[in-house]
Amino acid sequence: MRVMIAAVLFGVCVTMMGAQERVQGLSRARNERQYVGFDRNEYPGDAALAVLRRHFSFVGYWLTNPPGETANSWRGKREALVKQGFGFVVLANGREDAAIRKAQKTMRTRAKAVGESDALEAVAAARREGFPLGTILFLDQEEGGRLLPEQAEYLLGWTEWVSGHGYRAGVYASGQPVSDGPGVTITTAEDIRMRVKERHLQEVTMWVYEDACPPSNGCRLAAPRLEASGTESAEVWQYAQSPRRKENTAACAQTYAADGNCYVPELPGMHLDLSVARSADPSRGR
Repeated sequence: MRVMIAAVLFGVCVTMMGAQERVQGLSRARNERQYVGFDRNEYPGDAALAVLRRHFSFVGYWLTNPPGETANSWRGKREALVKQGFGFVVLANGREDAAIRKAQKTMRTRAKAVGESDALEAVAAARREGFPLGTILFLDQEEGGRLLPEQAEYLLGWTEWVSGHGYRAGVYASGQPVSDGPGVTITTAEDIRMRVKERHLQEVTMWVYEDACPPSNGCRLAAPRLEASGTESAEVWQYAQSPRRKENTAACAQTYAADGNCYVPELPGMHLDLSVARSADPSRGR
């Protein structure tokens, strides 16, 4: 009986210690300093950098042509941004499913090889732009939901190639829950994390986008806590997009401008996306 009582008391103590550790962990997370950054497809121009630096610690830096663009205006701008004290989230455009399928037919190869080819281009651009080895390069994965087989092969081919050639791999993907069957939801970020874990591949850093209000608080420079993003493994959270997605942002519509975009007061004509991170240089690119 004494042994049984002692065992029960020990179990209670362990449970209480575990609960206390979780509470302490949450408290530490709330007290950790956060940093706000911005990204946009077009380079804002050298003249705007000083104003933007008053509000933001890091900036999204495109290595390749942004989605829908035929040129990259960020090319050659790293030094100007470093001089202003900006950190970076460095990203390269990824192919959507239709483009992956088309490339497979054109190149007569598997989706993995298409991803590796695009990764080679991203790494070459990172070196040309002066980003040091070890910088995290994020693949822009625009389409949400569970990845289709060819999307997964493309993405994992890209991330593994980057990880094997001196840089670290990251993915920009949706952190918004979507239906994955009756009563089941999935996020693209979670799907990617599980696939990487199942295949015992190199760890992938996650930059998630989730602009739904809540958990986002809309177009505000006072960012929500990163841990509220809903993606436990996220290192960066894009919590506001321009233009806003009306179906997600009805509860915080008043925080956006009348045209649906997000601006800072001093630059009313320059729409931005906003992100939050625990590092002023999430890609370690300085």
